Amino acid sequence: MNQPAIIKIQFVFLAQVKQNNLSTMERRNFLKSSALGALSVSGVATAFSGLAGESAVSNSTQFKLKYAPSFGMFKELAGNDLIDQIRFIHDQGFRAIFDNSLMSKEPEIQEKIANELARLGMDLGPFVVYADFSVKSMVTRDPAIMEMLRGKMKEALAVQKRTNAKTALVVPGRYDEKLAWDYQTANVIDSMRMCCDITGPSGLTLVMEPLNAHSDHPGLFLTTMPQAYMICKAVNHPCCRIVDDMYHQQITEGNLIPNIDMSWEYIGAFHIGDNPGRKEPTTGEINYLNIFRHIHEKGYNGVLCMEHGKSKPEKEGELAVIEAYRKMDAF
Repeated sequence: MNQPAIIKIQFVFLAQVKQNNLSTMERRNFLKSSALGALSVSGVATAFSGLAGESAVSNSTQFKLKYAPSFGMFKELAGNDLIDQIRFIHDQGFRAIFDNSLMSKEPEIQEKIANELARLGMDLGPFVVYADFSVKSMVTRDPAIMEMLRGKMKEALAVQKRTNAKTALVVPGRYDEKLAWDYQTANVIDSMRMCCDITGPSGLTLVMEPLNAHSDHPGLFLTTMPQAYMICKAVNHPCCRIVDDMYHQQITEGNLIPNIDMSWEYIGAFHIGDNPGRKEPTTGEINYLNIFRHIHEKGYNGVLCMEHGKSKPEKEGELAVIEAYRKMDAF
């Protein structure tokens, strides 16, 4: 069956669900008794295959790279339960998830998430340890800030122990208009080295995120890949790395593939989002097909967090996200 026919059947099914307000059990029976069920049995990797919590996607249809949806990205299709969402994400061929707010979840929820990911053989992307965009933090030598950062790192280690997370994200905060830039840079280097000394023995890598100052985050200290690369060089710690957010870097500097190559030794994770709009790939100007091919050819085995919105609402938008990643992974 050709791709347009499959997509047409997907939306016929969703229309049936919406029109009849089918329950989870009714959806399961619908799948088993209809032509859609026959498609699933035949191994066709459709975007609705996990609706009833049943996997119809074989290992051969897994994505080549570890694109990582966040919780809530597929809640219309998978429901609100976090474990059901993980199973749905796995059923669609994704091999990872990420959760920026993991550290704020209750410990027992963190453990449940980790146990399900381990059962399914999935990875967990970076969680946010510290990212306050409103204050001057790492650029200063404020003892109170340093003590706060020590506390955050210890909290992160507790999360790592419960979840086996391998990476955590930090943002150095705002720049100081009254302090010379090079002094601020030296302070950030010292702060990152202190934080890495705390997390390093456990193997928890810290990834710094450069963010764009043009559209989203004016006033922040860390904005470019070369700047982050230089700080990593100076920190000189095996647990100091960069998360390359390609949405932000397209706005800030472009030149995405050359900057990936030049910063490669320090890239610990990627964030995905098209520009303009910060929606799924194929909705903007970034050629993610070539970028994903390039990253794959370099042997990258880490997580690429799908940190973006959806270009369409509700179930249609969630299906569009899955379809976009199938297209961009077809290299």
